[in-house]
Amino acid sequence: MSTFNLPKQTNFYKGKVRDVYTIADKYMVMQVSDRISAFDVVLPRPIPYKGQVLNQIAAQFLNATKDIVPNWMISSPLPNITIGHKCETYPVEMVVRGFLTGHAWRTYKSGKRELCGVTLPEGLKENDRFPTPIITPTTKAHEGHDEDISREEIISRGLVPKEEYEQLEKYTLAIYQRGQEIAKERGLILVDTKYEFGKKDGVITLIDEIHTPDSSRYFYLEGYEERQAKGEAQKQLSKEFVREWLMANGFQGKDGQQVPEMTDEVIKGISERYIELYENVTGKPFVKEDVSEADAVKRIEEELAKLGV
Repeated sequence: MSTFNLPKQTNFYKGKVRDVYTIADKYMVMQVSDRISAFDVVLPRPIPYKGQVLNQIAAQFLNATKDIVPNWMISSPLPNITIGHKCETYPVEMVVRGFLTGHAWRTYKSGKRELCGVTLPEGLKENDRFPTPIITPTTKAHEGHDEDISREEIISRGLVPKEEYEQLEKYTLAIYQRGQEIAKERGLILVDTKYEFGKKDGVITLIDEIHTPDSSRYFYLEGYEERQAKGEAQKQLSKEFVREWLMANGFQGKDGQQVPEMTDEVIKGISERYIELYENVTGKPFVKEDVSEADAVKRIEEELAKLGV
């Protein structure tokens, strides 16, 4: 995927899977690439249509939650591109969990009953629903791993002022509830997810992607209770299948480990899973769109011109 040269471009940031262009220090053009990362490593081959899947899911959910909290998105002129407002970002990520799974389950299984300052109830098993959703924030690391942090630490360290952090919690729970309602209509359960917030002109604003399979975990609703009762694994919709494939082939991102060969067949399979995720999460058929670089730049420039750039 090529690097664009856009009018009044003031910054460019290449992340693991996204390229972000800052325009006139006011706007951002986010290109969601087909690169894929796992265990903090960018894998050697891209996944066709992955960027389009993630960008279009995020756009749909940003539109579906803008009555709850303002968000950064202005438009999505291309299948893998969103243009939005540049915001001053908070240095924390708001992770919200409705179920005991993933990192929370590993913590619980080790015998601990506290996660990010939140007390976890006794007597739960993996994938059980919490009595009420919990928020387990992390710091936002530019390098390496995000780290768990408690609400008290965030406030005492001055990372986020108390009143603003309390508002972030309210927004987080409200967006998560909306996400769960939409997921239920699709026959899914939104298990856990994360949100990032910033401020634009002093107003708290939701930024980045939301409710995508890269930032969220979904279970299939049908059969959930029966599987829990029998102690069976839940049917998941998330990027977890990629991590499982890597682990089964001896890779967990540790020093000295080699990424297993990503054959055409493996790439095709991962791409098909992402498209399946899109169709399940949005309830819409996926339409593959291939846009030339020249056409992409032209459409981005037209959108920026509408903003006076």
